[in-house]
Amino acid sequence: MSAISLFEEKQVRRAWNAAEEKWYFSVDDVVEILTGSVNVKDYVKKLRKRDPELHSYWGTNCPLVEMTAADGKKRKIRAAHTQALLRIIQSIPSPKAEPFKRWLAKVGFERLEEIENPELAAKRMREIYRQKGYSEEWIEKRMRGIAVRDELTDEWKKRGVKESKEFAILTAEISKATFGMTPAEYKAFKELSNPKENLRDHMTDLELIFTMLGEASTTEIAKKCATPKDSPPIKKPPRPAAPSPATPAAPSKSKAARRFPPAATSKPCRNPKRKNSRNTPSHELPIPCEIRPAGGTAHPRPRRLRKFRRLREHPGGYARPESGVAERDAHARSPSASASVSFARADALACARR
Repeated sequence: MSAISLFEEKQVRRAWNAAEEKWYFSVDDVVEILTGSVNVKDYVKKLRKRDPELHSYWGTNCPLVEMTAADGKKRKIRAAHTQALLRIIQSIPSPKAEPFKRWLAKVGFERLEEIENPELAAKRMREIYRQKGYSEEWIEKRMRGIAVRDELTDEWKKRGVKESKEFAILTAEISKATFGMTPAEYKAFKELSNPKENLRDHMTDLELIFTMLGEASTTEIAKKCATPKDSPPIKKPPRPAAPSPATPAAPSKSKAARRFPPAATSKPCRNPKRKNSRNTPSHELPIPCEIRPAGGTAHPRPRRLRKFRRLREHPGGYARPESGVAERDAHARSPSASASVSFARADALACARR
């Protein structure tokens, strides 16, 4: 939301920030009105050099906000909210800025008096409402509504409600139950254009009574509900009892026992025709080359086993069957041939054990 305000018959651009619920005013427009400078940007640069503290938080408190320029186009302009704008005015050495400075001094003095004597705040509030034209009956109901609201917020704070957003959510629920509308919808119903306007300042006497009734009922219900401190503590389930020392602990199985279970519980071999080599002694293991299923088709076996089978069928080494029988028998009786057969048999047994 953007709008234009008038100050000494001159325009001051402003924009409403819904997230922060604050108005942002154009810094250049305010400085130009108070100083009458032709080059406002150059004046702002000199102002920041003269006041280092103002310069330190300039980018934080004076962000770029999109506003409508003089030619009607949208542009991002340096803007500041009310508090930052009053701080800038304090640094401007201009006669036109003196009324603002005196007003700030007066407000500060009244605030200090209210801290010392809180009753002054209520008296000043009543005086402000009288100046706005409200009746004494309405002012009395409004003051009573403020007291009821403070009692409700104090009860919410005791229960851990701290953020303003949480207060707004709870207030919206009460408004829905009372009037059937949220505060935002109620503002639209009453055609309140300024977002900073207080909805309760535009309520009738009857609406104020219903609002007080809803908030007072909520306070009483909250007081009757059990608080976390009043609720009984949650009992933890009992821990299981420790085993008796007289009960002997079950012996833990060794790694070898877990890896090689006994014969009674061992899993059967994948090949039903083949014995379980894990539980069979090494001297009872069959010769690997003789193991083959009933169908006659041999399983794929390692290369060493195939070599051992050829050596057994042909003791003469890799000689073909058509070679001479005498030469084969002579070679089989030689010590080198018997040694090669022994090494091949030992390799076959090692493969079977694995």
